[in-house]
Amino acid sequence: MRAVTFLKHAPLLSDGAPPDPKAHGPFAAIRRALPSGEVIRFLMVGVFNTVFSLALYSAFVILFSHLLPHRGKPLIADIAFVISTPVSITVAFLCYKHFVFRTKGNYLKEWIRCFAVYSISFPMGLVILPTATHVFLRLALTHSYAPFLAGIVNSIIIACYSYFAHKKFSFKR
Repeated sequence: MRAVTFLKHAPLLSDGAPPDPKAHGPFAAIRRALPSGEVIRFLMVGVFNTVFSLALYSAFVILFSHLLPHRGKPLIADIAFVISTPVSITVAFLCYKHFVFRTKGNYLKEWIRCFAVYSISFPMGLVILPTATHVFLRLALTHSYAPFLAGIVNSIIIACYSYFAHKKFSFKR
């Protein structure tokens, strides 16, 4: 009976952050609904952040494809990336702070650290996006979707890097 009780109260993935049944504040209901395991929460928030940032990036690709029709798709991919990234990082920061790492205060310090983490991956994106766009342009079935597929490749690479960087640097306890 004791083991059953222990398992009933154990978090999905133990990470030292207990469930927050008494969470309060503007995001309390969502925080109570998220699993207690930090890695699981990171993956869930990561899905949202990825969808949000890809949607924003894609909207800018479409916009600049219409505004700059005579420019190449690799340049349009870079312009869309440069404009959408600061907004996406700020949204990601708020999600990580409130839902994943659950830190208190230090908004400016953690926001700057979050930008520092992504500033390392930003130049990588400026190389990955045009390179992947060129690769997808060469494939017959992906030609019209090349900048969008390149954005997905870039997001996957950055997601792997960002968990560890945020855990060890941006939101260290």
